[in-house]
Amino acid sequence: MKNIAVMFSGNGTDFQALIDGEKNGAFDGKIVVAISSNNEAYGIRRAKAAGIPCFVCRKTDFRDTVARDNAVLEIFLKYNVELIVLAGYLGILTSPLIDNYKRRIINIHPALLPKFGGKGMYGLNVHKAVIAAGEKKSGATVHYSDGGIDTGDIILQRALDVLPSDTPESLQQRILNEIEHPLLVEAVSKLCKE
Repeated sequence: MKNIAVMFSGNGTDFQALIDGEKNGAFDGKIVVAISSNNEAYGIRRAKAAGIPCFVCRKTDFRDTVARDNAVLEIFLKYNVELIVLAGYLGILTSPLIDNYKRRIINIHPALLPKFGGKGMYGLNVHKAVIAAGEKKSGATVHYSDGGIDTGDIILQRALDVLPSDTPESLQQRILNEIEHPLLVEAVSKLCKE
C-alpha cells in the first residue's frame, strides 16, 4: 500500500474523487496528507471531512518557491509519502520535490497534452482556448510532473467530442465528470501497483 499526498489550490473536486476512490478500494493506497496553496480553498474542508491532515503552504508565506517546497518536503518525509498527486495545484514544483520524488509526482491536466498546456493554461482558460481553436476533441491527461509546466511524460489520456453547443463551462463540467475524475483514480491505481 502506497502513502499518497495530494496537493491542490481550489475546490478540490479531483481530491474528492481520490478520497472516494480510496474509500471504494479503487487503488492500493492511502491518502496520508494534503497540501493547499490557498488558505481559502474548499479542498481544505474536504480533507477535514475525510480526516486527512491538511497543511496550507502559501507562496507568500515563504521567501521563495524553493523554500516553500523544502517545507512541503519536510511534511512529506514525516508522513512517509511515496506518491504525490497534483490535483488542481496552481504552483510549479522546484528541485526539493522534483529531485526527491522523480517519476513519483503526477499531475492531471484538463486537455489532451501536448496541446493546450503551459503557462496560463488552467481551469476555464484551457476550455476557452480549445473552443476558440475549433477543436473537435478534448479531454484530460495524467502525466508525470518534471518541474516544467505540463511537460512530463504522459501516463494516461482520454478524449471526448467537443459539442457544437459547448461553452467553456459545459465542456469543463463534462470533462471533469466523464474523464478527469475517473482518469485520475485510474492513474493512481496504476502507479500503486508499480
